[in-house]
Amino acid sequence: MAVKIVALAGSLAEQSTSLAAARIALEGAAQAGADTEVYDIRQLDLPMYVPGTSTVPDAARALCDSIYRCHGMLWSSPLYHGTISGSFKNALDWLQLLSDRQPAYLTDKVIGLISTAGGTQGLQAVNTMEFVVRALRGWSVPLVIPIPQAWRAFQDGHVLNESLAAQLRTLGAEVARAAGHFASGRLTTPDASRVEAALQPVSDAEVRRAP
Repeated sequence: MAVKIVALAGSLAEQSTSLAAARIALEGAAQAGADTEVYDIRQLDLPMYVPGTSTVPDAARALCDSIYRCHGMLWSSPLYHGTISGSFKNALDWLQLLSDRQPAYLTDKVIGLISTAGGTQGLQAVNTMEFVVRALRGWSVPLVIPIPQAWRAFQDGHVLNESLAAQLRTLGAEVARAAGHFASGRLTTPDASRVEAALQPVSDAEVRRAP
């Protein structure tokens, strides 16, 4: 069975280096045998997430349905003022729709992380995304790709540095490989699930199941 890898990437900019980087990483996942899909932050055009809202845009529902069915993800955000962009964080906030799924959020899904920066730093966005992955009960792979001075590495959506392209494809292949291992058997044990529900319940059902 081929695993499915979904990329969430981009920004509101017309030319997005983070989206270009994610597309290259997806090439590596596809070369490793995965089915792939990409969600462009700009095209999603999500409204600001409002907790408890009863109005769910079709784009948010489609995104969450695809993520629930996938085995792994690639996240790629630009670095804005030391962290991920507001539009990228808003897309992650809409993943609250997965809180009442079984299993909830990103349980046993593998996530690969990419950031693009205009300056010489890039790791801060990766660090932020790692915290979010953990909060959503996912697993991030150790290999991360922070890309400083991304304006030097990409032009019109194309990568100019073949070494960087190879690194991104390696990340995509690693996510597909790890997702395949995860898909062969659930890693989060029932005991761990009960502890997560007790410490950080995400729904009334989890509160009732918690010891």
